[in-house]
Amino acid sequence: MKNRITELFGIEYPVIQGGMVWCSGWRLAAAVSEAGGLGLLGAGSMHPETLLEHIRKMKEATRKPWGINLPLMYPEIDTLIDMIIAEGVKIVFTSAGSPKKYTARFHAAGIKVAHVVSSSKFAAKCEEAGVDAVVAEGFEAGGHNGREETTTMVLIPQVRRATTLPLVAAGGIASGEAMLAAEALGAEGVQCGTVFAMSKESSAADAFKDRCASLQEGDTMLCLKKLAPTRMIKNPLYDEIKTAEDNGADAEALRGILGKAASKRGIFEGDLDRGELEIGQVASAVKEIQTAAQILERMMGEYADARKRILG
Repeated sequence: MKNRITELFGIEYPVIQGGMVWCSGWRLAAAVSEAGGLGLLGAGSMHPETLLEHIRKMKEATRKPWGINLPLMYPEIDTLIDMIIAEGVKIVFTSAGSPKKYTARFHAAGIKVAHVVSSSKFAAKCEEAGVDAVVAEGFEAGGHNGREETTTMVLIPQVRRATTLPLVAAGGIASGEAMLAAEALGAEGVQCGTVFAMSKESSAADAFKDRCASLQEGDTMLCLKKLAPTRMIKNPLYDEIKTAEDNGADAEALRGILGKAASKRGIFEGDLDRGELEIGQVASAVKEIQTAAQILERMMGEYADARKRILG
């Protein structure tokens, strides 16, 4: 497959692995890149010294293209940017903030920049900021989500009309059929989080992966809107949050319920009761824990079959 996304990032397939906290270490990112997609390190859950270790292990593990997902509201953002440039990273996916402040600096260092948005308004601002591509993420996605609550099927065609940039669809995509649907709506690639969070190479706890594989429709919900809207699995912690929100709890009270490092506790350490279990709606359709290579092979096969079935 060749299109603007594969050419921009130098990859075989227009499939990007989301840079998810506590899931996207060097083993997962390298496995995705080696299989023909674009692997991303998830900097959002890494201290600078940890990210440096993962960058250097990535360099040893693959010579294929790879990148870093960098939340721009990270408290040590300037330190991370200095490190990324010094280490010669070539691709950065930014999120959770405006890319305008940093894009020119990345470009000066020869780095391609994509930015994650949840609305056509911010997609247009990304083009003004000079980024190379935009990722439009719908309401189905796991973890931190856009406040607009716009679904992927509604979002992608509107973003396509709002910008001329190469467009990647994200949110609820874990199959080749969904990939073809995203293409029909105007996307040139897909970013997949949930299915790779559940992969064998993901650094998430096995208990978390097994819980995700057992989910049914409706077992994830968006909550914490007074903090940052977050999709998570229903568990005792979610039930406590939901009750508090229904009773009008403010942001400070919600932080008290979450406690310290709630997502690490749930995703990385496997505390299924008191951890924040972030995952997307499409987890209910993923019933097998596969390697990254198997996921990509399956998705591309499904894509080819669906395209043949529809187009003849």
